[in-house]
Amino acid sequence: MIGAGVKHRLVFVDRLLATLVYLRHGVTHDVPACWFGVDRSTITRAVGEVRPLLVERGCTVSPGVRLRTSAEVVDHLGASGKPGIIDGTEVRVRRPAAGHKDRDRFISGMNKQNAVKTMVVTDGDGRVFFCSPTKPGSCADITHARRLGLVELLADGPAVEILADAGYQGLGAQTGGRAITPPHRKLKKNAPD
Repeated sequence: MIGAGVKHRLVFVDRLLATLVYLRHGVTHDVPACWFGVDRSTITRAVGEVRPLLVERGCTVSPGVRLRTSAEVVDHLGASGKPGIIDGTEVRVRRPAAGHKDRDRFISGMNKQNAVKTMVVTDGDGRVFFCSPTKPGSCADITHARRLGLVELLADGPAVEILADAGYQGLGAQTGGRAITPPHRKLKKNAPD
């Protein structure tokens, strides 16, 4: 019956906007839910309703670039000739139960909270190309990159420029200068050429 069921908590324009943000930026449903002050399931429902309407009117999402491994990311950046941006990001998690053998592994050195860390590679426009599997928060950014084999991929692969923050200092020397990081604190005044 038309008009039956639970009433929408978002007007149509907000549902459309939430769907477009979800499709354009590839964020989880939690992000627009936070913006609009509704539950994640409300956004899931909105995307499920609005997306077919966009397709009916010829507004489809291009298939885009789907890169599943860090090797595919390096190859893609090498072919495009554009620099990539790499950074680690942390998400807070619940502390493991008392007596758990790895309880202290999840404590992040940066923010002193229980977290898991992932490494994200984007292009200059902010499009996410790769998001690594999570590691405990105590894992350093550069260690995470080394464990994923990024050092070997950059050193032996195509000519790629990767911009990174201070958490990846030393990666440039290991990759033949393909990873660019800010100078070390000691070298800021007298940085080498």
